[in-house]
Amino acid sequence: MRTVIFDLDGTLADTSGDLIAAANHCFREMGAGDMLDPLTDAGTALRGGRAMLTLGMERLGRDGETATIDSYYPVLLEAYGNAIDTHTRLYPGAMEAVEELSSSGYGVGICTNKPQALAELLLTRLGVRQSFASMVGADTLTVRKPDPEPLFEAARRAGGDPARCLLVGDSDTDRRTARAAGVPCVLVTFGPSGANMAALEPEALIGSYAELPQAVGRLLA
Repeated sequence: MRTVIFDLDGTLADTSGDLIAAANHCFREMGAGDMLDPLTDAGTALRGGRAMLTLGMERLGRDGETATIDSYYPVLLEAYGNAIDTHTRLYPGAMEAVEELSSSGYGVGICTNKPQALAELLLTRLGVRQSFASMVGADTLTVRKPDPEPLFEAARRAGGDPARCLLVGDSDTDRRTARAAGVPCVLVTFGPSGANMAALEPEALIGSYAELPQAVGRLLA
């Protein structure tokens, strides 16, 4: 079976608002107030918790305090898990594209660098977990993206041949993962980092999910 594997944050859903809220919770606990802005820092948010903490610490003039970042990372994850779907929204047309691909005989799964339990919780809260045949998170295996093995495992768990999968993503990490796996990559241009996606030279760029089924059909023919 051919499979289409999706990244989650910034690809299927804009999770930046809830991620930034969790990071700002940490900075308030430090007595610093909100250090990140939901609009201008959305791109950093989609690179993960440590990236947000690092940026905030730099703005506090506390560059290099890795021990502080390490100690607050679990705090951030707990705060995020407690309010994981307050601001998060699926991108327009995402689930329609997923359903069309499934109806056309493709296996559909997720490969994310979000911890698996949080990814499972988010998709359940959004009411779409049942639409994906597999879920591989940052801690499902001993390696994470851009290592290709999580992508291969997501394809296998969706019932597919890893050599016949495609990755839909929104970042350099996704591009490098697909390249390491030797499979096509489709990058979305509607996320916070969309303007930079063309420079990564993926096999396809899409400006909306309405374009995805045709791109998949071409690349996995």
